[in-house]
Amino acid sequence: MQIEPEKTAVRVALWRAMHVQIDSPPHVFDDVVGLQLVAPNESWRQRPDMDPQGTRGFRAGVVARARFIEELVEEQLAHGVTQYVLLGAGLDTFAQRRPDLASRMRIFEVDQPGAQLWKRERLVELGLGIPSWLHFVPVDFEAGQSWWEKLVAAGFDTRAPAVVVSTGVSMYLSHEANLATLRQVAVLAPGSSFAMTFLLPLDLIDPAERPLHQMLHERARASGTPFISFFAPEEVMTLAREAGFDTARYVSNDDLNARYFADRSDGLEVPRGEAFLIAAI
Repeated sequence: MQIEPEKTAVRVALWRAMHVQIDSPPHVFDDVVGLQLVAPNESWRQRPDMDPQGTRGFRAGVVARARFIEELVEEQLAHGVTQYVLLGAGLDTFAQRRPDLASRMRIFEVDQPGAQLWKRERLVELGLGIPSWLHFVPVDFEAGQSWWEKLVAAGFDTRAPAVVVSTGVSMYLSHEANLATLRQVAVLAPGSSFAMTFLLPLDLIDPAERPLHQMLHERARASGTPFISFFAPEEVMTLAREAGFDTARYVSNDDLNARYFADRSDGLEVPRGEAFLIAAI
């Protein structure tokens, strides 16, 4: 078992930190805890995947989706939903940054065993600790383990509503696996909601932006984690309804830009390519 975080999780954590360090205020999302966890060497900003200009759109997308999810969780908490499940949690830092919200909930982080062991050790080393309301749910997906069974074994209450979130995961799963996830979440208690990011097919992306996305696809393939699933908005919403959700809506890059990047002086914005499915029971 490799005891280290996924490369994609590290990249997301560093992009979040870069937003705070180099983008003009107001910052969409303020997170340097992930940088503290990773503790890269001093030259980390010189990494090819940290190029300030070449990756600014992806950086904007990462902070926008993080802000959007956090607002969704806060909204659901106000409605009495106190269970929060992160599928493919990676180096998420909600529990460390927002104890004002997290301490009123039960947080379940689902991820690979080695990555979670690494994260637990780093949290302790940094003095951040692991509060009683934060539950790590290690699941060996390659061995065919069921995240649902592991989640229930970790103390998840199937009778109570929950917010379940999956960001930056669907593109690595088959259509069948994504549908299975939707069907599993759709049997949660009434009042539950599910948020999932998904990639648009290249033919739905503006031709001027396609080369950048093609480069990202090639980079993912070269690293051994190719993107295998893409959805048109209508397709993913149909899947959600077929899985059993009462409502499903599409949140586009235009929606995120209007919400978080309007009137910015630096022109930072989310490129077309990744979008949100928000479904509710």
